[in-house]
Formats: sequence, structure tokens, C-alpha cells
Amino acid sequence: MINLKSIDADIKKLPFTVDSGAGERARIGLLVLESDQSLEWEMRQITNISGVSVYHSRLANDAIVTSTNLAMMEEQLPVAAKLLPDYLNLSSIGYGCTSASTIIGEDKVSEILNNFHPDVPSTNPLTAAKVAFESLNISKIALLTPYAPDVTAAIQEKFNEAGITVALVGSYYEEDDKVVGRIDEESILHSVISLGLNESCDGVFISCTSLRALNIIEKAERVIGKPVTSSNHALAWHLLRLAGIDDILDEYGQLFKK
Repeated sequence: MINLKSIDADIKKLPFTVDSGAGERARIGLLVLESDQSLEWEMRQITNISGVSVYHSRLANDAIVTSTNLAMMEEQLPVAAKLLPDYLNLSSIGYGCTSASTIIGEDKVSEILNNFHPDVPSTNPLTAAKVAFESLNISKIALLTPYAPDVTAAIQEKFNEAGITVALVGSYYEEDDKVVGRIDEESILHSVISLGLNESCDGVFISCTSLRALNIIEKAERVIGKPVTSSNHALAWHLLRLAGIDDILDEYGQLFKK
């Protein structure tokens, strides 16, 4: 321990003033999975907007994606949500897991977030994707996932229930989130093009916050001539719009012109 009495120099007390701090336009809260390798990285790229700041809270999860493990995250949501303090004055808040939002239920996720952050608009990747396709006037999509068939089918069902027809589906059949985060962008681009060129769909959704899709969205749209969005892409867009940030970002495809 420092002995202050042994210090000869006086410590001068200096004056200061305060401002509104970082995020004077919007402060966004984001609950990120322990196993996620991609969401924070892509979110930083998209929200690199003057006056916007993002605050993360990690929650425990099993890296093996099964319906049982996804459902268990319901217990961790309150733990992570309350680590974002009220004094941040968040403008919007999101839960970064598409598959768990599907299994737990979008309404339940919203209820938990609202319990800790009342009056702060909230979203998740599944809800955000639905709003995105509505904004893009898309009702028939191709779905790309990394999941096992039962998780993929659950997401497909949620879209169909919302009036968005899932016309065709492709999956990597990979349950390990640690592996999913390392699937390269070229593989994802080829998959999106393969699905998106099918005449039965009007757009493509890339599901899973661990898939790195942000940098291929514009490329894919140019090839297939249709809108493309992903879990992270749609979530970032919806969080910004809920926070009142309507900036047009030309480099991130058709959605960010809405």
C-alpha cells in the first residue's frame, strides 16, 4: 500500500466539467453468448456511427447447440440483462441468439429484457429478421442455417407462422458453435448464392449470430438480385432503428437503405 505521507509532491485538485458521455445519439445494449465469436465484431462494424455506442453483456451457454441447451439459456438471460446498469440510459437492447429466441420464445425473451429495462425497446435476431423482411416487402425466403434439423425446423416454423414462407432451406448440420464461428465467408457466400438463385424465393436469411455474413451480403445481393440479411445484420439494423438512428449505410446492402 502506498504511504501518502511519504510523498513530497502535493496532488493538485483540478476542475472538470461533464457532458453526456459516449453515445450521445444512442446507447445500445447487447446480450452476447459466451460461445459467440462473431456478433460483437460485426456489430462494431455496423454501429461505427458518430454518437452511437454499444454495451455488451455476456451470458453463459453450452457451445453445443441443441434444443435442450438453448432452452436452458432462459435462466441466464436475467443474469446478463441486469449487468447492463440503468444509468446507461439505453436506447434499445437486444438478445443475440436466433435459435434460443426461437426455442425460448420471442415474447418470453422480450418479457425478461423488459423486466430489467422497462420502457427500453428490445429485439432479437428472429424478431429483427421478420421486421426486416416486412420492411423489404419480402414474403418468400430461402433460409440458411448451421443447425441440426430440429432447430432449423423450429426457425422455419416461426417464419411460416409470421406469414413469411420459407421456400427452401440449406444447413451445414453443425452443432458446435465453436466451429460455426470459423465457417469462412466464402463458404457462406457460395451457400447464399446457391439458395438465392432459386426462383421460389424473393430473399435470403442467414441464421445464427456466429456466422460471419456481414461482409458478403452486398456481394450476394449483386449476384442473386434479391435482398439478403443475416442474424447480426438484421439485429443491428433493428436495434439502430428502435434507438431512433435512421442513418443510411450504403455498404451493407438493401436493408440499410430502409
